[in-house]
Amino acid sequence: MAEKEWFSTWFDTSYYHVLYKHRNDSEAAIFIDHLTKKLNLGKGSRVLDLACGKGRHSVMLHQAGLDVLGVDLSKNSISAAKQYATTNLLFSVHDMRELIPNKTFDAVFNLFTSFGYFDSATENTRVIKSVCKMLTTNGLLVIDFMNARKAINELVKSEEKIIDGIHFSIRRNWDGKHIYKYIDVKDGDFTHTFMERVQSLFLVDFEELLKIDFTITNIFGDYQLNSFKEENSDRLIIIAQKK
Repeated sequence: MAEKEWFSTWFDTSYYHVLYKHRNDSEAAIFIDHLTKKLNLGKGSRVLDLACGKGRHSVMLHQAGLDVLGVDLSKNSISAAKQYATTNLLFSVHDMRELIPNKTFDAVFNLFTSFGYFDSATENTRVIKSVCKMLTTNGLLVIDFMNARKAINELVKSEEKIIDGIHFSIRRNWDGKHIYKYIDVKDGDFTHTFMERVQSLFLVDFEELLKIDFTITNIFGDYQLNSFKEENSDRLIIIAQKK
């Protein structure tokens, strides 16, 4: 894997975790509760939390009675997540484009816009093909992505945040294919600019990406699993079944 890929550095810095430390765990818990009830996975079902970060969704999935493996490319995130590890809740460093050897899963979860980081659609296809090969017969894939249309329409072009004494100056733009976020960090004498880039994938893009290997069974627009409306839904949540 090329070291130049932006996510291999930014996601592994302490500043990434400081900037996003206030993520809404209660909202995530509600989402996982609704989701696991909708999927009706049996107790002990084997599931993969793909791009799990520091493991907050993995922990909630495990609390719902599932046997969970959380994987992420960030070594620091996985190191933090391992504090929650048990016999049936494990964590490992892994590139989502690759197969996990000798592992199969009843469901794969890709949550909180943890997709579309790569340079090309070919890399997206690699992820989907790997997921498909790791799923059992009729296995399920859940993708929780931003609603790109709403995100573009409501893009906040600049903002300032001070968190734990660290100053973050954030700039955003859309180039027609990606939403960019530039994060200028000032921490004492340390200054640096980091970049996030996510492909602006719409429902039609996911339909095209999934159509060969999966059948889309449900599309939701928020964490309460209400219907998706491209003009105003907060999220694009797709449930798809392996063909």
